[in-house]
Amino acid sequence: MIDKELLEILACPACRAPVVQRADRIVCTKCGRRYPIRDGIPVMLIDEAEQPAP
Repeated sequence: MIDKELLEILACPACRAPVVQRADRIVCTKCGRRYPIRDGIPVMLIDEAEQPAP
């Protein structure tokens, strides 16, 4: 689980929208990209993100 305060300051690096945590991913509320969480650390790299399902 990612700290609530950290989630509040994180933003999607692709579109700068707020993000939320869903299971083991950080999910952008605007573009839908899903960023992995590895060893408790969000990997907020565009190249590492999973694209939203069409």
